[in-house]
Amino acid sequence: MIDQQKLYSIWVYLQAEPLFWLTLTIGAYLTADFLYRKSNLFPLLNPVAISILLVSSVLLIFDVQYERYFDGAKFIHFLLGPATVCLAIPIYKNWQLIVQNSKAIVISIFIGSLFSILITYFLSTLFHLNDELILSLLPRSVTTPIAMGISELIGGIPSLTAIFTFTTGVIGASLAIFVFDLMGIKKMEARGFALGLASHGIGTARAMSKDTNAGVFSAVAMGLTGLITSILVPLCIKILNI
Repeated sequence: MIDQQKLYSIWVYLQAEPLFWLTLTIGAYLTADFLYRKSNLFPLLNPVAISILLVSSVLLIFDVQYERYFDGAKFIHFLLGPATVCLAIPIYKNWQLIVQNSKAIVISIFIGSLFSILITYFLSTLFHLNDELILSLLPRSVTTPIAMGISELIGGIPSLTAIFTFTTGVIGASLAIFVFDLMGIKKMEARGFALGLASHGIGTARAMSKDTNAGVFSAVAMGLTGLITSILVPLCIKILNI
């Protein structure tokens, strides 16, 4: 039988090694992706959500501070920047198609962003949420860095906004296919655009994995939604007198 003291020493050593947390993160995602594919792409087994659940469980069980984990896994965080910039390549290649649909894109982004803000506000007031929580919820439909920036600017709680944003993205990406099939939406461009508008980064990743054109329109929607929402949220706050 292995001595418990030796096991503990091994665990302490592994915790101090940045490569361990990087390996854990990649391993959790590969496991989640395996389960997702084995379930025949069951929407509620979204790989991002499951991998976060797996990593969070390890951190909680072994009482590991998030800062220690992030120090080891921050290389993946660094790669988010180049990955986002790389979205410009398929957008450039499909620029003419985007220009041809520019009118529909702008109108849809404006209506979709405004609807998201207003429905969030009215549901929040219906459930009697306090103003700080409402302000944290309003930017939830844009990509996390922009949402947190808007939240901080308007007096919300950025950390809460990040949670709401992530939850919105996972739910949207998980249920999108069911909704599209239910409503008879077949065009991949329309599906991708809706995913980017409602589910930002997670939705864009899902769209890109399904179809290149869907990913292109999703990336366009994600970027423009962030821009429009950052303008509309302060205006709505002023008009609604929050």
